[in-house]
Amino acid sequence: MSWRRLAWIVGGLAAVILGAVTLAAGAGVAIPHLTRAGMSATTAWGTLALLAGLALLGVGTHTLAVRLRWWGRIPVVLAVLAGTLAVALSLGPAVAATTAPRAPLAALTPTHRGLAYEDVRFRSAEDVLLRGWYLPSTNGAAVVLLHGAGSTRSAVLEHATVLNRQGFGVLLPDARGHGLSEGRAMDYGWWGEVDVPAAVTFLAAREDVDASRIGVVGLSMGGEQAIGALAVDPRIRVVVAEGATGRTAADNAWYPDVYGARGTVQEWIDGVRHGFVRRLTEAPEPASLRRSVAAAAPRPVLLIVAGTVPDERYAASHIRSGSPGSVRTWVVEDARHTGALAVAGGEWRERVVSFLDAAFARPVSQPHS
Repeated sequence: MSWRRLAWIVGGLAAVILGAVTLAAGAGVAIPHLTRAGMSATTAWGTLALLAGLALLGVGTHTLAVRLRWWGRIPVVLAVLAGTLAVALSLGPAVAATTAPRAPLAALTPTHRGLAYEDVRFRSAEDVLLRGWYLPSTNGAAVVLLHGAGSTRSAVLEHATVLNRQGFGVLLPDARGHGLSEGRAMDYGWWGEVDVPAAVTFLAAREDVDASRIGVVGLSMGGEQAIGALAVDPRIRVVVAEGATGRTAADNAWYPDVYGARGTVQEWIDGVRHGFVRRLTEAPEPASLRRSVAAAAPRPVLLIVAGTVPDERYAASHIRSGSPGSVRTWVVEDARHTGALAVAGGEWRERVVSFLDAAFARPVSQPHS
């Protein structure tokens, strides 16, 4: 092979690789910003990167295939498409999760539900200002109520209403980088082990709250943050997590058992994706949810699972296997993701309130070492 031919091939490969990376990064910025925040300078830059990536892919593929016969071009095109898809499925979501746009706080407040509340603020251990609402306790117990990725405290107002009307104090913080809280959003919730304990400290200082009767209720990303915080903060007595599936590569260890070869490929892609995430965020990577419930045992965890989302069932089973004695699962057959309250409101109230009450009534026990 001549040096000229080798240079031609190397140039084509470089254009393809750079194009795939640029396309994936651009899509990771442009798509979530466009769908959540609309047109902005960030959306425009992401879109330009996406288009530049497509152009580089076209140039690189043409460079590699132009001197081949038609039957030789097919494997080249297929290889480029497969490689681009792998990069897009790993790098794209990693960029999207670590450059997420700020979710705006809705106009809805507890006043619209007839509830008294306070606008509150507190700081994390890293001195990041977090803001939220606090609904005072009338029974001495309180919970931190955590929303999911891409939303704010207003998204869990219905859950707060149910809990507060049962006497619980409820702190509804905006997650870091969401709503009115400072910091950079991270849609995998890796700041939970830092920020949730700060919320617990806020509750423990309240005169209306017994510091030994504090729990955490979370939905989706918030549920995963709740489980992680339980493992690192012994002051948290109980956790209710709805729609928790996973936020690290280790959380997906069940993929091959359920989906076979396809699950193995997906597990590999997710491993690469989380490798990118580690390099794109300053947030410390948390332990897997399975390891977290094991570390927090015997403190109880209730996993609420959407019956219409099969992966939630598999994930809940995997998480529970870490500590079968302390983790309970409730499958709401007709519910969509985080939709249990909407389809089974009375049962949600009874199950969650009784679970919290039972945990708060138990003597304080320390986690297993």
